[in-house]
Amino acid sequence: MAHGLPAATICARCPLEPNMLAIKRHGAVLHLTLDRPERHNAFNEHLIAALTQALEQASQDPGLRALVLAGNGRSFSAGADLDWMARLARASEADNLGDAQALATLMRTLDSLPLPTIAAVQGAAYGGGVGLAACCDIVIASDDARFALSEVRLGLLPAVISPYVIAAIGPRQARRWFATGQAFDAQRALAIGLVHEVVPADGLAAAVDAQLQLLLQAAPQACSAAKQLVAAVINETDPARLDAHNAALIARLRAGAEGREGLAAFLDKRPANWVQPA
Repeated sequence: MAHGLPAATICARCPLEPNMLAIKRHGAVLHLTLDRPERHNAFNEHLIAALTQALEQASQDPGLRALVLAGNGRSFSAGADLDWMARLARASEADNLGDAQALATLMRTLDSLPLPTIAAVQGAAYGGGVGLAACCDIVIASDDARFALSEVRLGLLPAVISPYVIAAIGPRQARRWFATGQAFDAQRALAIGLVHEVVPADGLAAAVDAQLQLLLQAAPQACSAAKQLVAAVINETDPARLDAHNAALIARLRAGAEGREGLAAFLDKRPANWVQPA
């Protein structure tokens, strides 16, 4: 996938259990790929730990400008691994609580990552796979993608992922899909707000690349602040505090080096210094 970025690439594998998470960096873009295709990229405690660690490291890297989350093979992620679920069924409530908290940490870390994230979804996205997509800022699905929140059919609930799924699709839609466990296709996911774009399967990489090109034209600090702005507007209940926050935010950006460079570039009719070459 071409990003107009330097060709240097770093490849790594999950140190906790081989061949679970592929990590590649192309310039300022980090690609995290769930790499258990034989298990439809279902996750267990090891993949949860590896993905959380990779995200935490990404959050501390000032050279990154975007992150792409994908799945290797036919599926994005089929949710929880069956063997892992079987172990949890035999485990104590305390052990189950620990695993649930680890998954919650993963979702929170992805959702609050201080750089824009793109989920590239193909094939199955079930349960926690839906949660991963909902935590990303931009979701592009292939037309063969299928989604399901089928936990109720197992006597369970999508509890840990619920804040992010509800934020994506709204409470009205969540009531239906949480309660029925019914699977739905990519067009339905688009209609309810879970995904932003549906493309042919052979066009998924190009669609992701197009979004990356847009993100790499945006000012890095402003792009990160945009995520914080959305969170502040949603979570702040006091209008006066919200107004004060927003005024201070735009004042800081205008007076900062990035804001001044952006305005100068606009007036000079030239690309800003953060724009990656095509």
